[in-house]
Amino acid sequence: MSYFHSDILILGSGVAGLTTAILTAKALPEKKIIVITKAEKNESNTKYAQGGIAAVWDKLDSFEDHINDTIVAGDFINDPEVVKMVIEDAPDCMKQLIEWGADFDHNKKGDLDLGKEGGHSTHRILHHKDITGFEIEKTLLEQVNSLNNITLLPFHFAIDLITDHHIEKNVSKKDLSCYGAYILNEKTNQIDTFLAAKTVMAAGGSGQVYASTTNPKVATGDGVAMAYRAKAKIEEMEFVQFHPTALFEPGESPAFLISEAVRGLGAYLRNKKGKRFMLDVDKRAELAPRDIVARAIDNELNISGERNVYLDCTHLDYDAFIKHFPNINNKCLSKGIDIKRDFIPVIPASHYLCGGVSVNKKGKSSLQNLFACGECSRTGLHGANRLASNSLLEALVYAKNIAKEIIDHKELLKPVKKNIPEWNEEGTTIPEELVLISHNIKTVQNIMSDLVAIVRTDDRLQMALDHLNYIYQDTEKLYLKSKLSPQLCELRNLNAIAYLIVKQSQARKENRGAFYSLDNL
Repeated sequence: MSYFHSDILILGSGVAGLTTAILTAKALPEKKIIVITKAEKNESNTKYAQGGIAAVWDKLDSFEDHINDTIVAGDFINDPEVVKMVIEDAPDCMKQLIEWGADFDHNKKGDLDLGKEGGHSTHRILHHKDITGFEIEKTLLEQVNSLNNITLLPFHFAIDLITDHHIEKNVSKKDLSCYGAYILNEKTNQIDTFLAAKTVMAAGGSGQVYASTTNPKVATGDGVAMAYRAKAKIEEMEFVQFHPTALFEPGESPAFLISEAVRGLGAYLRNKKGKRFMLDVDKRAELAPRDIVARAIDNELNISGERNVYLDCTHLDYDAFIKHFPNINNKCLSKGIDIKRDFIPVIPASHYLCGGVSVNKKGKSSLQNLFACGECSRTGLHGANRLASNSLLEALVYAKNIAKEIIDHKELLKPVKKNIPEWNEEGTTIPEELVLISHNIKTVQNIMSDLVAIVRTDDRLQMALDHLNYIYQDTEKLYLKSKLSPQLCELRNLNAIAYLIVKQSQARKENRGAFYSLDNL
């Protein structure tokens, strides 16, 4: 086992983590930055973001309108100061991305081609066809590769944050500091100690806690779970956003996302009888915020007994569709769906976590020296429900804020001098059967999908908690006697995420945004 020292340790290689790394590396060329990611360098939720980034760009748009759209979508429990800060910083963040090489689509006039999505009052979505996230990830990695003081380590799995609990037994929760993380090298199976003056949690989302999700396999809530175990403040985990339109493919995970922008282009939602049911639900019809559309689809399925509804694109300009959504069109064709004449079968799927590690406007968590940004953080921007295409924007703004805070106080980037112990795996063995782990992961996902999904009840939540407690006890027994693997750590993290969602759902006594309980009617 080895010790690794850096000035800044960043856990996660999506837009939040990479942007933080780039900004600090350029401003502080003499400082050492390590970025950790558990899979390939480019594997993150960022990579799969289709729609784009929301920003006031058109002269007919305004900050006030974008702010209002965000607060309405968040059911008015957003932090107004945070919303204002993020929205007003958006254009500068986009200019920076473009300066770094991001290629956003332009119209025939040569202006940026701005899309419109559910909950937005106008066209303000900058995009690169239907693979915006992929384009941004590629741009950021090119920047990272050009900076000598950034070390990017793929296939390194962060197990736990290092805090004062690892040094002494009786520690006040108010006095906790973070000193880095214990990290599993997946190639050597060795657990190393990574120490840093500042640690940035940018470990992404938690969609894999549900059986049906648009999130990639890596989205197992590692960041929130680690921060929770380290006693950081975690808030608003009850607000899980379900994307209304994932392609209906039973058994497939992750589910293929049919972008919000398809409805922005004018697609209709229909039930099996062909009726546009959203017209009876909301005056904005298919362009209502995601929580409203997802609940409407869920209700339609419960009433009809069908397994999916349909997205009707047959009336749209086909050339415009394939120009904007080439990958969606190719995916549909691969499934025998010709959008010129066929409806696309869709269902809601777990998509985005609005809660997470609670941070202030500078990205500081409740633990000293620990920052958080991206989907693992709870900033106050989203409130009870995220407005479409505000997530990449939030990650960019908070990465900038964290970088500025670190740069402005660079004198605090001093080596960790605490006597940090090595990871202790004495007496552990390699599990004989990984099926025990995979079985429990599937069980957690099914519990959450069946009992803690779009519509909840007190009885369902209590039943879920009872089941999860049993799996927790079973997992901890296995954890204590086993040599660690990414699969076992992911099970442990998913169980923690599920527990937090259930417990914070039980505590909420009013329906707001993405949280909806029949017992609160």
